[in-house]
Amino acid sequence: MLKRIVFVGLLLGAAAANAAQRWDAPYEPQVFQGMPCRVMKPLGFDANQSYPVIVSLHGAGGKGTNNDKQLKDWNRQLVEQQRRKDFPCYVVAPQAAGLWNAEHLGKIKALINGLPSVDMDRIYIMGHSMGGHGTYIFIQLDPGYFAAAAPSAGSGLKTTEDFIEPAKIKDLPIWAFHGDRDGVCPIARDLEVLAEMKKLSGRMKLTTWAGDRHAVSGKMIVNADNGTTEFSSDRCDREPDFMTWLFKQKRSQ
Repeated sequence: MLKRIVFVGLLLGAAAANAAQRWDAPYEPQVFQGMPCRVMKPLGFDANQSYPVIVSLHGAGGKGTNNDKQLKDWNRQLVEQQRRKDFPCYVVAPQAAGLWNAEHLGKIKALINGLPSVDMDRIYIMGHSMGGHGTYIFIQLDPGYFAAAAPSAGSGLKTTEDFIEPAKIKDLPIWAFHGDRDGVCPIARDLEVLAEMKKLSGRMKLTTWAGDRHAVSGKMIVNADNGTTEFSSDRCDREPDFMTWLFKQKRSQ
């Protein structure tokens, strides 16, 4: 009996240690106004400092209410210790049961308003697939709220091909990403948006991953050799490192 108790104790101890070592442990779960959400605080939080916020929107694979599936490969990259030291910030990762909409945005903004020591001029948003679609949706719903946006494979949802109005978002720094062989959300619409942005002297740049299909979300932050970047105008920040580019952007007053 004693051996059994010891064995069970060892198993529980191992399980607890494994849980403590989970990469997503810094993303603390909460439910805000009925919306599941995970929030990662800045490393070494100092109340006397002000911190930017990255809003992270999951794709269709993250839909649900379990407050877990919405954490994706870029969330894993954002939790890396050195990256958190170099770019201290909040990361807000909400979870939706369907397409991102104005109600979600309202809740996200309310949640951010309640976080301590936030730099409200440096609210960033990024997402892939349905999350890239949501990124485009949110920055059009409130173009003046965000300081920069990074939609990945989010422009080509077949049921909403014409939902992007470049004139609304031409002054916002946007870095879009897409695989040129994406069959789920084809790149054609992003290319059209870029062409329209060029006519408007917008602030969009588009990185196309040669030979890649839909699953390119893991390349947004770390980059890859098969990417080619185009710029809509001289107003674009040509900084090649994503996190450096992102943290340089500040909302216009």
